[in-house]
Amino acid sequence: MNTPHRLHSLDNLRASMMWLGIVLHVAAIHLVGESPLVWRDPATSPWANLLMAFIHSFRMPVFFIVAGFFVAMLVQRQGRAGMLRHRFKRVALPFLLFWPLMLPLTGMLAMVYLYRMVRGSFGLDPTLMPPMQGKPLLNTMHLWFIYLLWWLAVATALLGWLSRGWPAAWREALPRLLRHIGSRGWGFLLLTLPLVLAGAGYPNGLLTPTGSLLPPPAEWLHNGLFFVFGHALFGARETLLPLYARRGWMHAAAGLPFFIAALVLMRAPQLGHAIPLQSVWAAFSYNAATWLWSLALIGLFLRYLPHHHSALAYLSDSAYWVYLLHLPLTIAFGLLVYGLPLGALPKMLLNIGLTTLVCLLSYQLLVRHRWIGRLLNGPREAGPATPVSAREVQA
Repeated sequence: MNTPHRLHSLDNLRASMMWLGIVLHVAAIHLVGESPLVWRDPATSPWANLLMAFIHSFRMPVFFIVAGFFVAMLVQRQGRAGMLRHRFKRVALPFLLFWPLMLPLTGMLAMVYLYRMVRGSFGLDPTLMPPMQGKPLLNTMHLWFIYLLWWLAVATALLGWLSRGWPAAWREALPRLLRHIGSRGWGFLLLTLPLVLAGAGYPNGLLTPTGSLLPPPAEWLHNGLFFVFGHALFGARETLLPLYARRGWMHAAAGLPFFIAALVLMRAPQLGHAIPLQSVWAAFSYNAATWLWSLALIGLFLRYLPHHHSALAYLSDSAYWVYLLHLPLTIAFGLLVYGLPLGALPKMLLNIGLTTLVCLLSYQLLVRHRWIGRLLNGPREAGPATPVSAREVQA
């Protein structure tokens, strides 16, 4: 299994996880019971809850693993300073340019949605906005992942520079440990324990991002573990990636009973308050499924989508733009379908389809061949479009 194949696999995986972000934020509008969003549709469905819990279990962990993998690749090819320059241009700079635009746009659409919920028409009334429930006014919203990824890249470079005088055995201790754990069938159990610790104090023991410009230590521990694992994975790619490809279906099957157990434990509110250990077991089960399904997806994409795939390569190229744009679009289209006499699932399908269409059309017409496309993806090369990360290694 050669390097280009593996990189195409991870790019295909990243593209798929990107699109699931649209599904996730649309499902959140139609949840039964509590929702992380203040805008809600009266049509709800337990299927939306199941879909959100399922996607949330692996989507961001996979992103952080892949991000750590490619940061390690950039350090090997361009050095730490080169990696930081690359990450600043491709991650931090677009965030700095577009976050100030996305924040007021999303806030305005949320207020219009709330006005429609309360008064049945379109309008703006900031007083209808509920308290932020622990989230800061200036928050990174859905872009928290991009923000945190930049600082993890900075931390990678700083740690590398600070450890230059350390013995090689010290520098390699953590990566070697993660590779050893990651190669064992029981390794996911050990990797789950820090996630349970990070989630302590959160409902059901599951960490939720605050979007803060100063993320709490729990967010660094939770997301940083996946990033560091991906970084270590790059150093053992010749052995661990083929191993995950062989174990792909086994990891997928093993994750299912943990996921079901987590759902059962979370749906028992009486026990949840009477027996604190229930939250611990719910968090352990859910995060065990997270590791198993993250490794399963890496392995299955290596096995079944190892080559350049035109549609997924296009999605990969458009990923950052779609990530920037999709949340306000899901709110806008949620507004349009709000009063329709339809159930939750048809509304979700309409919103997902329209949001995807506008994201991709705007990318093609306004971004792909313009300065924004060069900012997000770098200069385009002649010939078939390939994901940025594949071009980086093959250049």
